[in-house]
Amino acid sequence: MPTLLLHHPKFLEHLTPDGHPERPDRLRAIDRILEHERFQQLERDLATPANDEQIARCHPTSYIQHIRATAPETGFARLDADTTMSAGTLDAALLGAGAACTAVDEVMTGRVSNAFCASRPPGHHAERSTAMGFCFFNNAAIAARHAQAAHGAERVAIIDFDVHHGNGTQDIFWDDPSVFYGSTHQMPLYPGTGKLTDTGAGNIFNAPLSAGADGAVFQDAMRSRILNSLKDFRPDLVIMSAGFDAHVRDPLAELLLVESDFSWITYHLMEIADQYCHGRVVSVLEGGYDLEGLARSTAAHVMALMDA
Repeated sequence: MPTLLLHHPKFLEHLTPDGHPERPDRLRAIDRILEHERFQQLERDLATPANDEQIARCHPTSYIQHIRATAPETGFARLDADTTMSAGTLDAALLGAGAACTAVDEVMTGRVSNAFCASRPPGHHAERSTAMGFCFFNNAAIAARHAQAAHGAERVAIIDFDVHHGNGTQDIFWDDPSVFYGSTHQMPLYPGTGKLTDTGAGNIFNAPLSAGADGAVFQDAMRSRILNSLKDFRPDLVIMSAGFDAHVRDPLAELLLVESDFSWITYHLMEIADQYCHGRVVSVLEGGYDLEGLARSTAAHVMALMDA
């Protein structure tokens, strides 16, 4: 079965102010590298927008209405110092959440082996009622709840290897043992959450890394803190919050990962998914702000997914 790539041209219409790192060129760089001959076996499909019912499993209706009401017709609307909406942002955010739900549908029904959502804006900083860190709707969290509500998944795992801690995902699932959240991230660094001692209902597994940590340190943290616990959890679905800003080239952080590290974690998560949930894996793009590092890392990640 193929790997599914979900994308949409409207993801490019979420505009940000000049100099903002979360810019449309991120997806253009990914689009270019995924047009290479070695990716021709990907099944490609356009995302469709999430509906309010899907989003409301993670975000209150009042928050969804606030995001809709804030969306500007022209220019920018600022939600915080880093997070702004343009005229195309609302559509892009709805499509990002919708791509994650469609990916779950296709994987859970066995039509594809796994799926990668090449979407923006990212999502893992979006808390229940707070947009922040370039994020509006928490795509990975919405995907997890969709798997439970629409497909009867009892245990869903979200593994986050973005260099920034997914405070939003942790917030949404803090007291819910049906969802496993594991995160490697640089600390200290934005948003300042993700302590080793943050364990929620025994379902939160944080592995903070110091600036300068390389792939060996990353892999050891994944093994010792997250992967073994994930096996004990026995997930029905594995969702990756696939951020590539831990790459050595990235301007927003100071970890030293390279493409092979992203291949490594992808293969290991696929192996666990093969063992416990018939290989069901959904990957959702999060960060990554050096265009070359992002493109090369995404290519390594998707090549691993295609090797299922």
